[in-house]
Amino acid sequence: MENPTIAIIGLGYVGLPLAVAFAEKYKVLGFDINSKRVEDLKVGIDNTLEISKEQLLKVQQNDSNTSKLIITDKVSQIAEATIFVVTVPTPTNKYNQPVLTPLIKASETIGNVLKEGDIVIYESTVYPGVTEDVCVPILESHSGLSFNKDFYAGYSPERINPGDKKHTVTKILKVTSGSTPESAKYIDNLYASIITAGTHLAPSIKVAEAAKVIENSQRDINIAFVNELSKIFRLLDIDTQAVLEAAATKWNFLKFTPGLVGGHCIGVDPYYLAQKALEEGYNPEIILAGRRMNDGMGNYVAQEVVKLMIAKEAKVKDGNVLILGVTFKENCPDIRNSKVIDVISELKKYKLNIDVFDPWANEDEVKHEFNISLLSKESQLKSKYEAIILTVAHKEFEDFNIDEYITANSVVFDVKSFLPKNKVDGRL
Repeated sequence: MENPTIAIIGLGYVGLPLAVAFAEKYKVLGFDINSKRVEDLKVGIDNTLEISKEQLLKVQQNDSNTSKLIITDKVSQIAEATIFVVTVPTPTNKYNQPVLTPLIKASETIGNVLKEGDIVIYESTVYPGVTEDVCVPILESHSGLSFNKDFYAGYSPERINPGDKKHTVTKILKVTSGSTPESAKYIDNLYASIITAGTHLAPSIKVAEAAKVIENSQRDINIAFVNELSKIFRLLDIDTQAVLEAAATKWNFLKFTPGLVGGHCIGVDPYYLAQKALEEGYNPEIILAGRRMNDGMGNYVAQEVVKLMIAKEAKVKDGNVLILGVTFKENCPDIRNSKVIDVISELKKYKLNIDVFDPWANEDEVKHEFNISLLSKESQLKSKYEAIILTVAHKEFEDFNIDEYITANSVVFDVKSFLPKNKVDGRL
């Protein structure tokens, strides 16, 4: 395939930047089942804020015969593709079990248009074995083709960091793999043609799948450790940040900070690996212990705030609390798996009135996902609050005048150690 046509299945935080990058060199068909998303992208509107309007419109208007991005929600339009790249979400359910439905549906869609010689590459986070044991049989059954004879597969884990304008898709080293030595080499060369940071060809698809899932599991466990340290040091009346700064002077100290662990990767990926381990009869104690610690931090923050409110004789029942930030990370509109909702839910048990202010998040998305009426402008805030909790370190909050909204009895709690220390009553 000297001049492949590439179909990107799923145009979210991962798929869209990848589609734009590939479209600089190849003809790309960007497919998404969300018709509203497709129509927005066609006119240059990317609500994830990953791609600018100018860049999005430019790549769709490319006059080259070999490179251009065509965005569609019609399956018939992706039938001409020779390479299919799957970038759909892989979430967990309320029991923290992997949900492969989007991946299965995407595989069914591709299987219906798959042709001899085509290659299907998965980028979605999975546990080892999903590509070959779950997705490939679906591709075979829907296409009538034979794996590694008529078509091939690969896995190249996404490493997108939402909101990060420095480590963009082409500047992050890419792990690649393929189902045969020939397809693996082809896939590696394909990515190498757009990834300036280089590629790493893994020896098998399962190795590439495992590499992805442990990247974020490792981070999750390290953050869980410092979250536990934060709990211990608060009991000892020791400033956790001061301890971490002192410890970080050692050359090999790993720099992690406490906080709420949400998002599409770190808060989800460990459960995928844990599920596979449990299926094989092994109980992954450290992985699940880290998850329990991090999943409980929202409740912990809320309880610590209420304790401080009682100590300062602030009104608790029917008191007003302001939450600064609802996205899962700073300077990004992504609310997927945000753990701020855990803080809010726990506070509501104490009959507190909660206002949520976030200049980055989309009001409609927050309403749909969390049933919360978001305040997106400072003018919408109340005059005074019994407690203010900074949960997300958006750059806009650097200029937020805390003093304007508090009284002598109010509590200010800083989850991110973002505010001046003399302005807060407590922090992780």
